[in-house]
Amino acid sequence: MTIRPATGADEAAIDALRGGPSRGGASDLALVAEQGGRVAGFVAVALAAGEPRVRELLSGGSREVEAALLAAVSGEARTHGADALLLEVAAGDADAQALADRLGFVEVARTVRLPLDELAQRLAGGRLGPSFGSIHIATDDLDAVVRAVQQTVPRLPGGSQGSVAVPSTGGWTGIYDELCDREPAMLRRLARELADRSGAVVLQLGVEDGAVVRFVLYERGRVVDEYCSVPEHHGPLPPGEVIGLAANPTVVARLTGADPGRVREVARTASRPDELPPAPELAAVLAGVLGIPGAAHGYERACLTPGAVPIRR
Repeated sequence: MTIRPATGADEAAIDALRGGPSRGGASDLALVAEQGGRVAGFVAVALAAGEPRVRELLSGGSREVEAALLAAVSGEARTHGADALLLEVAAGDADAQALADRLGFVEVARTVRLPLDELAQRLAGGRLGPSFGSIHIATDDLDAVVRAVQQTVPRLPGGSQGSVAVPSTGGWTGIYDELCDREPAMLRRLARELADRSGAVVLQLGVEDGAVVRFVLYERGRVVDEYCSVPEHHGPLPPGEVIGLAANPTVVARLTGADPGRVREVARTASRPDELPPAPELAAVLAGVLGIPGAAHGYERACLTPGAVPIRR
């Protein structure tokens, strides 16, 4: 195997290795691994002061090629006075992550991304859109639910302006709270505490930032399933966590009586909100599938629901 500087004549072979044209960006060092008269690997390195950064490493899956390229890069790094090497690992690049784990690279920084239009909206208004949510407890005992809310909500930081209970519909008693509409984290905390107190099945359903639908199912006080329509809306996640935020139709069906086929059909995930129906619309459809039709709204609308009970503290 020969390691040599890449030339313009290698461009087509390198593109074939990466499955497309270059992702761009400046590189100070570009090497190819040549094996049997063909280009078998490629590495691009930015020779930054202190610690050179491997921007791209292509080996066609060959550990031998990877090792040869990294050895060559390491030698070049030492000539520049470096004592460490950085490896860029893009979100979702399983091959690069596996290489990093296998060789013992340690994460020292994380780069996050947000489209400029979304950043401008967040800076201007704090959120892309309104959040709202509700909690539904599998019980007909309205008085017990009201007492639990009276004891729990005052302990939530942020100062709720009011709560309301909606008597059982299809076996679910609904709870809506003004603070939990504003702060999805408080909705989750209240749902968890009510699940602990009641021991009943509890369903939390809401829209976050006007863009993302989330539901969480609790059984005997613990989370047994969680769905988020755009798992990485709030930032990159490990692949396992992304998969974990897809609804489990079997669990959902067992706890809510929903048709698992409909759960699978409706509770889809995507990388961006615009790949799915508008979040309020998706939440409304999900509410129907989960057996709480009409529940996908917030505190203010709940106050106008016939039979709603204001919870006084």
